[in-house]
Amino acid sequence: MMDFARRYWPLVLILVSAASVLVGVALELLGVTPIANAFLVFSNILVLSCLVIEIVGKLRQGEFGLDLIAALAMAAALWFGQYLAGAIVSVMYAGGHFLEFYAHRRAESGMTDLLSRVPRSALRITGEEFAEVPIGAIVSGDRLLIRRGDVVPVDGQVESATALVDQSALTGEPLPVRIMQGEAVASGAMNAGEAFDMVASMAAKDSTYAHILRLVEKAKASKAPIYRVADRMGLWFLGLTLVVAAVAVAASGDSARVLAVLVVATPCPLILAVPVALVAGISKAARRGILVKGAGVLEALSKVDVVVFDKTGTLTVGAPEVAEVLGTQHPDELLRLAGSAELASAHSLGRAIVSEAQRRGLALSKPDQAAEVPGEGVEALVDGRKVLVGGPAFVRSRGVEPDLSATGVSASAFVCADGRLVGAVRFEDRLRPEAARTVEGLRALGVRRTVLASGDRLEVAKAIGDYLQFDAVEADLSAADKVDIVRRESERGHVMMVGDGVNDAPALAVASVGLAVARGNLAAAAEAADVVLLQNDVGGVAEGLRIARRAKSIALQSVGVGIGLSSIAMIVAGAGFLPPVQGALIQEAIDVAVVLNALRALS
Repeated sequence: MMDFARRYWPLVLILVSAASVLVGVALELLGVTPIANAFLVFSNILVLSCLVIEIVGKLRQGEFGLDLIAALAMAAALWFGQYLAGAIVSVMYAGGHFLEFYAHRRAESGMTDLLSRVPRSALRITGEEFAEVPIGAIVSGDRLLIRRGDVVPVDGQVESATALVDQSALTGEPLPVRIMQGEAVASGAMNAGEAFDMVASMAAKDSTYAHILRLVEKAKASKAPIYRVADRMGLWFLGLTLVVAAVAVAASGDSARVLAVLVVATPCPLILAVPVALVAGISKAARRGILVKGAGVLEALSKVDVVVFDKTGTLTVGAPEVAEVLGTQHPDELLRLAGSAELASAHSLGRAIVSEAQRRGLALSKPDQAAEVPGEGVEALVDGRKVLVGGPAFVRSRGVEPDLSATGVSASAFVCADGRLVGAVRFEDRLRPEAARTVEGLRALGVRRTVLASGDRLEVAKAIGDYLQFDAVEADLSAADKVDIVRRESERGHVMMVGDGVNDAPALAVASVGLAVARGNLAAAAEAADVVLLQNDVGGVAEGLRIARRAKSIALQSVGVGIGLSSIAMIVAGAGFLPPVQGALIQEAIDVAVVLNALRALS
């Protein structure tokens, strides 16, 4: 009950204060002035009390209370007996808080959608029995039944033949995705098909969705440096207000002019515009599958003018594919032999060979007497032939000299049959289809410099860098080298490092903004970076930058226009042309306009 009251207090405050004013005005029209004034004073004192408590709380936290002007206006109204004007100010202030409450609720909807999907329990299978258990009780190895409409509670592997899941809350991908038996399924996805079994690979607190939720809560609670700019402007505005009020009283001799100036000087544009616009920007990014770790990160992102890209898994798909098969035998036969031997291997290059053989429709044979040296190669009997597949050192250790000139290719894997070299397989890590569009989009947004920082060979990195027209290409880099490059580029401007969130973690941490393309390891990416692309699409880099710049622009625009209009109204009120009641109504109109403008960051 207390939590409900705290959450909806802005709504309660505006309803009570507005009702008191309406009753007071009605009684005044009926000629019952003393009772009418009592209702008006009640509205004033109610809101003023809440305001004083809020100001004291902020001062204890070392924050300047921008609401001080509103408190002075209400106190002055009581002092001068302008009960109606004071009551309107109280409704105006309560209305401003309600507008902020409404705007935040709307702006946070993209993040709230994630929070509202948190599963509380799961159906655990033990032998032939089913039991509903809290997700905190799930451990790695537990077998779970995910019913239609259930949210997957923990990361794991699909145990059934197939599963159809909706990952839109995680990645922004609107269409359900089919996951086959043995493949990974991330927590937070929703079962969009028939019920399926899965085996948990970790506890709920360590799963993908838990990391995302912690990130979201951190984003909702954060403040940006632009907030501090608003605080400084609030101090300046308070000084201006007091000066205008003093000049008005000195020039006219009417002390009531103080109230007229204070009423229109309430700095609601500063109080409302910045948080609403930035939260709206974070929410919009979340809806696009871009998680920003707070308002401070969003502002830092808006300033980026240098972008450093990792290559593998960031600009490329991060998985090797067969690019060419060369040798003394027909390519399909050579690939069939290599693919059959690699059925016994779990290495990524071996899987790439098997996938290419299957794509070509080749009939693979079961390997016999298979033996693998992890990371080096595999040997097996295929249809009675002794087949070796591996790197130069591996085939050389088996008595075969890997003659590069014989195959005409700098190979990643050599294929030998019955003691002689018969060919080689060359691999490539394919460039993402959206990579060129992303780099072009960054330039269109005003990014002055793009750098490719890769651990790959120079010729490979340079080919990609030249194709994407990077300003600089660095290759053969270690994790420490990438950190040095980010620091060096920081001398040129605000740097964003874009990587896969795992091996690029040191460089992501040292950059002004670290952005991780989630790929398969979303939990690690969420820990390593300031911004996480939930979808496996590097196009979100340019989209995130665009959203951040627009949100900051709208925040500053709202503050400037709001304070400008309030300053004009102050001068008019100080000159005696704007009575307190009309001034309060004009200030309320300014507040509404500022909040509506700040909400444009959602569109």
